[in-house]
Amino acid sequence: MSNKTGRLLIVNGPNLNMLGTREPGIYGSSTLGDVEDLCRRAASEAGYEVELVQSNHEGTIIDAIQSAKDSADGIIINPAAYTHTSVAIADALRAVALPVVEVHLSNVHAREEFRRHSFISPAAVAVIAGAGLNGYRYAVDHLASLLRED
Repeated sequence: MSNKTGRLLIVNGPNLNMLGTREPGIYGSSTLGDVEDLCRRAASEAGYEVELVQSNHEGTIIDAIQSAKDSADGIIINPAAYTHTSVAIADALRAVALPVVEVHLSNVHAREEFRRHSFISPAAVAVIAGAGLNGYRYAVDHLASLLRED
């Protein structure tokens, strides 16, 4: 399943750079920096380094995923709005053949109907939604556990 690089790619999609100020009633007051710090700590505790990518551009996200094929053992992705629209990101995740955990800060299933469909989920080994910032820690822990089993 993995190529044993000791690295995880963590991708955050569009508008996640606005965390802390964007709809705090839905997304909380934590910033992208808080998310990244938590991911670094959780990955380090699990014995991994992280590459962190945030982009508002679909192609940049796809390029990062494709680069992970030879530079990461697994991927954690919060595709944000691209969850519901991007066949291209889903195809890239399948193409690299790495384990993927999909993360959402909010419970997308309790929100608007269009948010309940994910093009990404079929490419993921797990989906964590509605756990806020802790969802990233759960994702790192779960991915590290899967990789240890590999």
